[in-house]
Amino acid sequence: MNSSLVVILTALNLEYEAVRDRLTGLRPRRHPAGTRFEVGRIGHSRCSVALGLVGKGNHPAAVLAERAMAEFAPAALLFVGVAGGLWPNIRLGDVVVASKIYAYHGGTSEDDGLKARPKAWEIPHEADQVAHHVARSSAWRRGLPTGAAPVVHFGPIAAGEVVQDSGRSEQARWIRQHYNDAVAIEMEAAGVAQAGHLNRALPVVVIRGISDHADGTKVASDGQNWQPKAASHAAAFATALAQELFIDGPTGQSGSADRDGSPTMSMSNRNTASGNAQVGVQAGQIYGNVTVGAGTERPIDLAASIADLRTHLKQAHLDGQLDQETYAAAESELDAATECASAGMPEKRSGLMVALKRLRGLVADVTELAARLAAIIAVVRGMS
Repeated sequence: MNSSLVVILTALNLEYEAVRDRLTGLRPRRHPAGTRFEVGRIGHSRCSVALGLVGKGNHPAAVLAERAMAEFAPAALLFVGVAGGLWPNIRLGDVVVASKIYAYHGGTSEDDGLKARPKAWEIPHEADQVAHHVARSSAWRRGLPTGAAPVVHFGPIAAGEVVQDSGRSEQARWIRQHYNDAVAIEMEAAGVAQAGHLNRALPVVVIRGISDHADGTKVASDGQNWQPKAASHAAAFATALAQELFIDGPTGQSGSADRDGSPTMSMSNRNTASGNAQVGVQAGQIYGNVTVGAGTERPIDLAASIADLRTHLKQAHLDGQLDQETYAAAESELDAATECASAGMPEKRSGLMVALKRLRGLVADVTELAARLAAIIAVVRGMS
């Protein structure tokens, strides 16, 4: 998983443009099947975004969401765009984050009518927590036009295959009867949610700006330019959420609980002393083994470490963390470092260090590369 990249997909071009306007350093990325993505960063942050256009409907949304997941291995996928609101308290321009997604066309037709048998997907707990955190702050509204004050709502979204624009039709009554907790309706979320579910439960968050009320007034709402406004509001919240997901990163569990619920710690510790030095242990209780013996230091293969760094450098470029110009310059410095390291002569070490320091300046924004490079530089310094 690439924890520094988030995929954002949209159905309509105006939704795509709303997200694209918030990205910088965009570079094209073409999938072998012809799908075109653009990879960039949110403003001046280090959060990378792969942006794609899927078109209308749950089926293309599912296929292209799966394609994006396979191509980028993202930390999360956000689906962003407009939707119809189903409740009067949700105003035009407000933002809805799907707490649950209904594929509302699932059902069985019986003699006494159509019975609902939907699939449903809930928002992942961690993503839900982060989304609420973003919603509590007004910072995500920065950059919106003066006077725009959209409210963020959390609630179920119904996803089908029909553009709903009636409050009195048979289908409208059926949806309100069987999905009366749904706050918005659209046509892609179910496909994207299913793709995420089948892709090792990748976190998927659906974010919609309300552009109409699905009650026969869509033409009037569209005439008042609510679609681009709602798309802009959804894009603002989505990019703020993507940055927050990037800051939080993937969570890990630092400890576990034993059977009575008490926290336990699973860790090992090694202390190495040489000469007449002594090692002491301060601890409450120790379980497991304490081994006393001669310490050994594993020699680090410099050439192998540089080769491994090259592999990670290439992956960072493929993930959109390094643009083409920076990647080419970094490759050049890595070539110089490899040549100096393979020479094995002391007089080449200064050239090796210079190349590594230049490389460090080029990849400083990519945390993993910077950490690996720091370890290599420490080894080279120890050789002198």
